[in-house]
Amino acid sequence: QVQLVESGGGLVQAGGSLRLSCAASGRTFRTYTVGWFRQAPGKEREFVAALSWLGDSTYGPDSVKGRFTISRDNAANTVYLQMNSLKPEDTAVYYCAARKFGGSDNRQYDYWGQGTQVTVSS
Repeated sequence: QVQLVESGGGLVQAGGSLRLSCAASGRTFRTYTVGWFRQAPGKEREFVAALSWLGDSTYGPDSVKGRFTISRDNAANTVYLQMNSLKPEDTAVYYCAARKFGGSDNRQYDYWGQGTQVTVSS
């Protein structure tokens, strides 16, 4: 069982940056593939990025490529999502997710956090 707690969301102006964190419980976090998703009001949840337990990464929509970077610190049991050049359309609740092993291109996850709100003003 893994528990995930996101933090780092907030209100930022367009063009600004935020770094989201996802703290995980458990002693074997290094064997988990982790992902970030987001859900904007009235829209379906959208895959943003994933980082496998082996270190390969995958990014979702073209709109985040080059602006968002996923990383992890296994010693700290934490996953990060660095978001730069933020746009109003990035406004959403951001969720982290995890599953044991698996590649970064597999979108199925077993554990989810509660989410953190990111609001980008124009």
